[in-house]
This record gives sequence, structure tokens and C-alpha cells, in this order.
Amino acid sequence: MTTLIHSYWAYLVLIFLIAATVNALRGWISNKEFSPLDRRLSLGALVVSHVQLLIGLFTFYLSPLFDSLRSIGMGAAMKNAALRKALIEHPSTMLVAIVLLTIGFSKHKKKTNDLAKFKTLSWYYGMALLLSLAMIPWAQWLAE
Repeated sequence: MTTLIHSYWAYLVLIFLIAATVNALRGWISNKEFSPLDRRLSLGALVVSHVQLLIGLFTFYLSPLFDSLRSIGMGAAMKNAALRKALIEHPSTMLVAIVLLTIGFSKHKKKTNDLAKFKTLSWYYGMALLLSLAMIPWAQWLAE
């Protein structure tokens, strides 16, 4: 059940993250004024991503894959490409993406001009989006 929630919540994360990244890029390129709507969109992407992290961690520890990791050990898991991606690469890369979102949102608040806010959000949210897209298990996702 948690895997299903994690999978469907990911659509919401992608929608918010793409919207926030495109919005930040558009604001940076067009040199527009940073509005409360821009802030809410960035915050929304941050919040749904953090909720996804919590759901993902819960799913990870309840997963039968985690039990297999404990039984076969890290060395054997690293030699198996499917296990390595599911147990190591996906969680760690997604964690890095969420850290980038958090840093970007925090740094943008300290900027004094609108262009710098949009630029900061564009870089950090853009990197997080690219990492997320790279680590989504597309084969599983599209099969559902």
C-alpha cells in the first residue's frame, strides 16, 4: 500500500517541481518581480517533496527489498544492479535532490533582489528536477 502511495504521490511531486522550476526560469529570464505566488509555488514543491521523502523512507523500511538487503548484506546487494538501484542509488539520489530543494529555498529567502531569487531557485530546483527524473524507476512506473 505504501509503495502505491509513494508511486502516485510522485506525480504530484513532479507536477510541482516542474512548475516551480519553469516558473523560476521564466522569472529569471524575463526579469519579473518575485511575487507571493512565486514563493508559494516554490514552497509547494518543497513541501510535497518532503512528504514524498517521508513516504519513501516508510516504504523503504517496510519493503521486502530491505529485508533481502539485511539478509544478503551490502556487498551482495551492490553486485546486483536491480537491488543496487532500488536500495542504494534511488534513495540516495532522491535524498540529494531534496537537500538541493531545501538549500535552494533557504538561499532564495536571503536574496535581496528578485532576479537573484529566481536565479537561485532555477539552479537548485533545476538540479533537483534533473536528479529526480534520472532516478525515477520508469519501467516500474509505466507498467502500473
